[in-house]
Amino acid sequence: MADPAHRAAERAARESYGRLVAYLAARSRDVAGAEDALAEAFASALQTWPQSGVPDNPDAWLLTVARRRQADAARRRSTRNAGEAHLTMIADELAEGGGDPVPDRRLALMFACAHPEVEAPMRAPLILQAVLGLTAADIAAAFLVPPATMGQRLVRAKTRIRDAGIPFAMPEPEELPERLDAVLAAIYAAYTRGWADPSDSGPERLADEAIWLAQVVVGLLPDSPEAKGLLALMLYAEARSRARRDAAGAYVPFEQQDAALWDREAIAAAEAMLHAANRGGPTGRYQIEAAIQSAHLARRLGGADTWPAVVQLYDVLMRLTPSPVVLLNRAAAVAEVEGPEVALASLESIAGDKRLDTYQPWWAVRGHLLAKAGRKAEAHEALSLAIGLADDQAVRQYLMQQRAALADG
Repeated sequence: MADPAHRAAERAARESYGRLVAYLAARSRDVAGAEDALAEAFASALQTWPQSGVPDNPDAWLLTVARRRQADAARRRSTRNAGEAHLTMIADELAEGGGDPVPDRRLALMFACAHPEVEAPMRAPLILQAVLGLTAADIAAAFLVPPATMGQRLVRAKTRIRDAGIPFAMPEPEELPERLDAVLAAIYAAYTRGWADPSDSGPERLADEAIWLAQVVVGLLPDSPEAKGLLALMLYAEARSRARRDAAGAYVPFEQQDAALWDREAIAAAEAMLHAANRGGPTGRYQIEAAIQSAHLARRLGGADTWPAVVQLYDVLMRLTPSPVVLLNRAAAVAEVEGPEVALASLESIAGDKRLDTYQPWWAVRGHLLAKAGRKAEAHEALSLAIGLADDQAVRQYLMQQRAALADG
C-alpha cells in the first residue's frame, strides 16, 4: 500500500491537475510549459513529502513549486528579462497568499484553447488535456484516433498557442459563440469518459465536473440552445447512474435497469432543460441526442413504443454530425424496428473503417446484432473481440455471459 505522501500526491494529480495547469497557463500562456512545471512540482513532492510530511494545502504547495519552476524556465530562456518575470511571479504569490485555494481559471482556459488560431479539430482535444487532465490515450479513444497521432497533434497545438501568444483570458461576449462548439464537445467527452469509468467516484467525479462546467456555460450563454441541450443530455444519463450496477456490482443494460432507482428530480430537470433548449432556436446535435434519451425514458416509464421515433431522431443526427458512432447507435435502434439483418446491413458502409478495429462498442453492438440474427459463429467472434477490448470488468463479465448464452440458444 502506498504511503500517505504518495496517496496525497496521487489524489492531487487526480483531482486538481486540470485546475493547476489552467492557473499556471493563464499566466504564462504556455500550456506545455505549465505541464512541465507541474510535473516537476509533483516529482519534488514525491521526494519532499515523505520526509517533511504532507502540507496542509497540497494544491497550494504544488502551485508554489510549479510557479518557481516557471520562473526558472523564464530565466533560462531570456537572461535580459528573467529578473522581471521572477519578481512578477513572486509578487503575485505574496499578494495572493500561499495557503489560499487555487483560483479556478478552467473556463477561461477552455475558451482560450478554442481560439480561432488553434486548428479546429484540435480545440476539443486540447481542452481535454490542458484543462481537464485527460491523457492522450483517453482523448484518442474518444475521437477514434491512434494515441501516438493524437499525442503529436496535441504537442503541435500547444506550440501554436505559445508561438501565437494567444491570451489565456475569457473572450469578449461576442467572441464566445464561435468558440462554443469545441468547449461543448470537450465537456461532453469528459462526461462520457467519467461515465464509462467505474472508478470515477467521490466528491471529485469527472462526470460531476463536466455537468458543473455545462451549467456554468449555460449561465454564461443563456440563449444557446446547444449548451442547454448538452446539459439536458448529461442530466438524463446521470439520472440513471444508480441503476447501472446491481447490488453485487454487475453491469445492468438500460432495458433491464430498475427504473425505481432512477433519479426523478434529475429526469425532470433534464426534461425542463430540453424544452428550454427547443424553444431557443435551431436544433443541434446535443438537442437531438437529449431527445433520444427522453424517448428511451418515455418507453421505459410510460410503455410507449418510441423505437420508430428514435430511429428518426438518429436520421436527423446523421445529417447533422455523420459519424460511425452515430450510425452504430442507429443500427441498434433499427434492429428493434426492422430486425437485426436490416440493422447489420446498415453498418456495411463502415465495416471497413480501420478506426473501428479497436472501438469496443463496435464489436459489442455487432455481436449483439449477430446473435439476434442467429449468426452464432460471427457473434462469438465479435463478442470475443469486445471482451478483449473492454476496460470495465463488469462490462467484460456481462459480455462473457452473452457469449456463453450463444451455446445455450
